[in-house]
Amino acid sequence: MTQNTFATTYLDTGTIAHLPDRHFIGGSWVEGSSGEKMQSFDPGLATPFGEFALGTAADMDKAIGVAEKGAAHWRGVKPAERCRILNEVARVLRANAERLAFLECVDSGKTLAEAEGDVAGSARLFEYYAGAADKLDGRSVNLGSSHTAFTMREPVGVTGHIIPWNYPTSTFARGVAPALAAGCSVVAKPAETTPYTALVMAALLSEAGVPDGVVNVVTGLGSQAGAAMVSDPRVKQLTFTGSVGTGVAVAQAAAPNVTRLTLELGGKSPLIAFEDCDVAAAIDGAFWAIFSNAGQICSAGSRLLVHRNIRDEVLEGLVARARAIQVGHGLRNPDMGAINSDLHLARIQSHLDSAKARGCDILTGGNATTDPATGKGWFFEPTIIADLASDDPAVQQEIFGPVLSVQVFDSEEDAVRLANGTEFGLVAGVYTRDVGRAMRMASALDCGQVTINDYWAGGVELPFGGNGKSGYGREKGWEGLDAYTKVKSITLSNT
Repeated sequence: MTQNTFATTYLDTGTIAHLPDRHFIGGSWVEGSSGEKMQSFDPGLATPFGEFALGTAADMDKAIGVAEKGAAHWRGVKPAERCRILNEVARVLRANAERLAFLECVDSGKTLAEAEGDVAGSARLFEYYAGAADKLDGRSVNLGSSHTAFTMREPVGVTGHIIPWNYPTSTFARGVAPALAAGCSVVAKPAETTPYTALVMAALLSEAGVPDGVVNVVTGLGSQAGAAMVSDPRVKQLTFTGSVGTGVAVAQAAAPNVTRLTLELGGKSPLIAFEDCDVAAAIDGAFWAIFSNAGQICSAGSRLLVHRNIRDEVLEGLVARARAIQVGHGLRNPDMGAINSDLHLARIQSHLDSAKARGCDILTGGNATTDPATGKGWFFEPTIIADLASDDPAVQQEIFGPVLSVQVFDSEEDAVRLANGTEFGLVAGVYTRDVGRAMRMASALDCGQVTINDYWAGGVELPFGGNGKSGYGREKGWEGLDAYTKVKSITLSNT
């Protein structure tokens, strides 16, 4: 069955055959201990399409116990063999790309094109870390002729991964691939609104040769299955992607066990357009930075800082493009897909209702809507709010939707002050033709990534993470391996 036939059949019937409804533990499908199920909703239709296991603390306990045995075996597998298996994982993911993209589209609400990009990126992550698996070497240290000293990088053991709903496929790969490359085992808990790609990917990893027990997935609520993972002392590294509030709770729960943490939290990232920039390029960059995946991206360029002298030209171009966006069910590949859940749609609407009550200048959008083809689904209009003060909630709070907050600046110093004027520090984009200014801005901006004249440039090869309340630790790149290895120093007396 081809992708298009699968999509057409689903849109006609509302059903999907062979959806996994159990946990994946020890290389097998395992019924949940409670026997209870949760529904998964298609955001583009606002209707349920499947059920999955409501995981309990007992289910997580079982998965972690199995993962401990998996870690003991996997760390002893030769690095060259881990390299071979991870390359095979990349091949198997590409062979199943149509199915994975379809599932992510239906489960998350994003467009099919965006889901296809996520799956391709996931395969690339396994391919990249396959190349690192047999290169995790230590180093020799010169202590003089009396001693021989060297270091070793060892796997940390069982790793826990709490996967967000906005990028369930690629975020799974972003944490699991380096963990496996380092010799660790994995227990993953996907978001309760997007459980399926993690389950299917775990089965595909098994098919590709990852040994039983090395990758395990438990579905369910964060307050139950997720909480059990976070507080378990057998989990030696936790990787969490999500909101600041939940990230703080994860850190507090993990603290008694002194568990290592990588936290990738919120963002309110600025895109800064200077007077001398290529205006068309800045408009295009700002457009994709906020309206990709309906703005449900932690690194979205949700703040536009624009020089006063080009303010009108930039906003006129952005408003025209925003008003032309066609929303609709992701399987039809519209310009913009759905909001992931009714709860999150209500949160976005609450932000905009508050902005309207404050008298903010909403140039376009500002309201929830539906798919014009069906009258169904959870959608939000592309929205632009102009000329906001630094202390406005639309500047300071992460809305996590297709809402662009605009601020105007007059000088380079003013731009730096505004850009650094939130509690977040994830990403920033700078548009200017002045190379010196670009480098001064890159140095002055307090964030984890800066791109010049191209938002979201880079890929798996570059580390990703934030400062401040955007979290700590880095994923992707060679730095992404640091969370999953521990360094041991060994010194031998030569006398």
